[in-house]
Amino acid sequence: MRIDAYADPGAPDRRGGWRYLAWLVRRQWPRCLAGAVLASVWMVLLAATPYLMARAVDHGLEPGDMGALAGWTGAMVAVGAVNAWLGMMRHRTMTKVRMDANFRTVKVVVGQATRLGAALRAQVGTGEVVTIGVGDVQTISASLTAVGPGVGAVVAYAAVGGLMLSVSVRLALVVLLGVPLLGVVLGPLMGRLQGRETEYRERQSVLTARIGDLAGGLRVLNGLGGKGLVADAFRRDSGRLREQGYRVGAVTSWIQALGVGLPVLFLALVTWLGARLAAQGHISVGELVSVYGYVVALGWPVAFLIEMGHQLSRGVVAARRVVAFLRLEPEPDGGTRDAPAEPSALYDPASGVRISPGRLTAIVTSRPSDATELLDRLGRCAPSDATWGDVPLADIPLPQIRSRILVADPEADLFAGTLSDVIGLPDADLRSAGGVDVRLRRVGAASHDADARRPTVADESAKLTAAVHAAAAEDIVRALPDGLETRLAAQARDLSGGQRQRIRLARALLTDPEVLLAAEPTSALDAHTEATVAERLRRAREGRTTVLAATSPLLLDRADVVHHLVDGKVAATGTHRELLDTEPEYRALVARDGAEDTGDTGDTGDTGNAESAEKARNAESAEKAGNADHAQEGEPAR
Repeated sequence: MRIDAYADPGAPDRRGGWRYLAWLVRRQWPRCLAGAVLASVWMVLLAATPYLMARAVDHGLEPGDMGALAGWTGAMVAVGAVNAWLGMMRHRTMTKVRMDANFRTVKVVVGQATRLGAALRAQVGTGEVVTIGVGDVQTISASLTAVGPGVGAVVAYAAVGGLMLSVSVRLALVVLLGVPLLGVVLGPLMGRLQGRETEYRERQSVLTARIGDLAGGLRVLNGLGGKGLVADAFRRDSGRLREQGYRVGAVTSWIQALGVGLPVLFLALVTWLGARLAAQGHISVGELVSVYGYVVALGWPVAFLIEMGHQLSRGVVAARRVVAFLRLEPEPDGGTRDAPAEPSALYDPASGVRISPGRLTAIVTSRPSDATELLDRLGRCAPSDATWGDVPLADIPLPQIRSRILVADPEADLFAGTLSDVIGLPDADLRSAGGVDVRLRRVGAASHDADARRPTVADESAKLTAAVHAAAAEDIVRALPDGLETRLAAQARDLSGGQRQRIRLARALLTDPEVLLAAEPTSALDAHTEATVAERLRRAREGRTTVLAATSPLLLDRADVVHHLVDGKVAATGTHRELLDTEPEYRALVARDGAEDTGDTGDTGDTGNAESAEKARNAESAEKAGNADHAQEGEPAR
C-alpha cells in the first residue's frame, strides 16, 4: 500500500473519542465499505457450507443419488475456493484500513505538534507525545477491525439465525437471543476495562517522560550524586505502573476467558438442543448436521463480536488521548502592530541588554541559563517585555518575528536524511542548480571575495556553499562517502559532537536571517577550528545583527560589543579588550574558558600541537588584553 507522506490528512473531528474513530472511517469510507462487504460475504459463506452439506446428506447420500451428492459436493468445493479468496481479500483490505488510520493519525499528531511549536513543551509532556506515537496510534488502528469483521460478524449472525429458522424456531430463538446475553455479561467488564486502561495510560505517559528526563540528564545527575535518588523514585513509579498493568491484565483476562468460554457453552447448548430434536424426529439427520455446522460457523462471528468490543473499548481510550492533544491551542499571537521596517535595536528590560542593529554582539555570563533565557526573550520564544525598535515584541505578529529573527538552539534536532536535507537544501534543488559539486571539492579554493560577500538568494547552491564554508564544515562534507548526498541517522549520530555543532551552524547561516541569536555555537570545537569559524562567521554576517552567547576569547575578540552579565543583569559593556582591562571578574571568566579543553579534537585531524599552543595564547590573551587578532582562515588565531 502506497502512503503519501505529504498528502493532507484532513481536519480531524476533535469532539470526542468515538467521533474521532468515525472520522477515520469516513476518510476512507470506500475501503471500509469494501472491507465490510468482503467480511460479510466471507462469514455468510462460512455458514453456507453446513447448509450445502445438509443438502448433500438429505438429497444425495441418504437416498443414494450419487449425481446429487457429486453436485452438492462440487458446490461446497467451489464455495470453499471462493471463500478462501474472499478471506485473503478481506485481510488485505483491512490491513490497508488499519495502515491508513495509523499513518493518518501520525500525520495529524505531527501536524499538531508542529502547529504548537514552542508552546508544545509548556502544555504537554514529552512522555505524552511519545506514548501517543508509540502506543495509541497502534491501538486506534487496531480498533478499526470493527468496520470489517465486526460488521461481517453482525451480518453472519443474522444470516445464521435466518437459516436456523428453516430448521427449528426454538433453535433460532436460542441463537438470536444468546449473543445479546453474552453482551450483557461482558458489558460491565468492557466499561471497567476502559477505566483501568485510562488510568494505566496516564501513568505510562508520566513514566515515559521521566525516562526521557533521565536519559537527557544522567551525566549531570551522576556528577551531582543524585543518580541513586532518582533511580529509586523511578523504581517506585515503575512498580506502581506494573501493578496498574496487572489490574488491566486481570480485566482483560476475564474478558478473554469469558469471550472464549461463554460462546463454547452457548454453542454446546445449541448442539445439545439440536441433537434432542433429531432424536425426537423433529429434524432430519441432514438438518442435525447442518445445525452442528451452523454452530461451528457461528463461532467466528461470536469471537469477532467479542474481539470488536474489546478493541473498540481500548481504541476509544486511545482516541480520547489523541483528541485531547489535538484540542491544545498555541499561545495566542496577540500581534496587532507591524515589526519595524528597517533593522532596529532589540532591547531586553529584564537584563538591560540592548542589541544594536548590524553589529556582532556577544553575551558573556558565568551562568549559561541566563544567556539562554535572554536569547529566548529576544527571539520571543518566552514571554517578556522586550522591544524591537519602539515596538514590544509581544505586539508583533509571530510570523513576522519568525521570518526575520532566528534563535539557533545549540541542541536543535537533526532529522534523518541526506546531509543537504539536514542543512536545509533538498537534493532536488541541489541537483537542479546545475553543475554543483556535491562533495564541495572546490570550496577550499573559494576566493576571498566569494567568502566575504553574502550568497545571492537566487543561487541556492552558492548559498549552501557559503553556509558550509562559513561554518568551516567543508572537511565534514569531503569525509562523507557521498558528500552532501550521504544519508545521516537521526540526530546525526554518525557525526561527532563538534561536527554536529558545525552542521547546526551551517543550517542557521543558510537561512540568512536578519537577526541571528546563537548560544555557544563553537563550544564543542577545538581551538584551530574555532578560530576559523570565528573569523568566517564575522565575515558571513557582516552588516547584519548577530548575537552570540559565548565565553570563548576567540569569538569575543571578534565581537563589536560585549555585554557581561552578572546574575542576569548587565554589569559591564564594551569591547573584549576593554573589558579585559577594566573588569577583573570578566577577565577571570574568559581566561578560565580559554584555558579549558574545548573538546572535539577529532574534527580537524592532527591539531594537537596547534591546539595546545593556541590555548596557551588564549590564556595569555585573556590576562594581558590578548592579541588573538584576525586569524587567517584555516589557521590558528595569532
